[in-house]
Amino acid sequence: MRRIAVRVAIRVAWLAASLLVASLLIFWVTNALPGDIAQLLLGTNATPGEVEALRETLGLNRPFFVRYREWLGGVLVGDFGTSMITHQAVGPVIASTIGVSFWLITFGMAVALLVALPVGTYAAVRRNRLDGVIVSAISQIGLAVPAFWAGILLVLLFAVRLRWLPAGGYEPASVVGIVAWARSLVLPVLSLALVQASVMSRYVRSAVIDVIHEDYFRTARSLGWSYLGALRRHGLRNIAISLLTVIGLQLATLLVGAILIEQVFTLPGLGRQLLIAVSGRDLVVVQGIVLVLVWAVLVINFLVDLAYQVIDPRLRRAREAS
Repeated sequence: MRRIAVRVAIRVAWLAASLLVASLLIFWVTNALPGDIAQLLLGTNATPGEVEALRETLGLNRPFFVRYREWLGGVLVGDFGTSMITHQAVGPVIASTIGVSFWLITFGMAVALLVALPVGTYAAVRRNRLDGVIVSAISQIGLAVPAFWAGILLVLLFAVRLRWLPAGGYEPASVVGIVAWARSLVLPVLSLALVQASVMSRYVRSAVIDVIHEDYFRTARSLGWSYLGALRRHGLRNIAISLLTVIGLQLATLLVGAILIEQVFTLPGLGRQLLIAVSGRDLVVVQGIVLVLVWAVLVINFLVDLAYQVIDPRLRRAREAS
């Protein structure tokens, strides 16, 4: 137990260091962008004195590490600064939009897993049959379809032609009710999930094929277990490890896809707010949103790494032996 606590403490320390380095890089990159923010905000007709006065008001003439320390200290207590354009606090802006992105990404990943598990398993078990080859080919085609293009196609079919679902927009469940809220998320979630399901089904297929060729699986089959029964009993853990790997790898792709999907369906999420801030050169908002997204990726990868130790005891024994 003590060794486990030490390993977890080491991982937490690495996570903290990663979060710190990520915040420093984000602050440095956003401040190193070409152009004078004060000049941009005031326009070309501003005098040098007015530009310098605004730079002093915004704190842009102070040393880099002083500004970084103050910004990071504020972030740690929930203060992400004030928008240069709207003069609103950035923290409440992030808080009001993060829920939309959270539900979109969470439901998208959940639906992708629900589709990828049976599809990938079926393609693996029936890999030498025509139907299995067709399923694999369809999933391969799905890899080439961008999420935003899938969203446009779904809108044309289900919103324009069939008129079953709304083409865009979003209101919280507390305002419009749970049914209307869920309907507004169906098409965005499907747009994101179908592309991710194509990627994950390929990993599931490969993992299932690897399990099928293992000696323990053939032994289980010889004892009378069915394919699905042997997979559930003996192969699920190995398949879960592969899924954890692809979830960690695809998270960044999922976040980028969510940004585009929010724009296609006019969802007021973090991605859409980020694009608005970038187009307006609102660097304080850009810093806050990018920091939240990057930290989310790092934390989830940290949790995936811990989950490896729970699912695969061989990793624990290997670390203990070393």
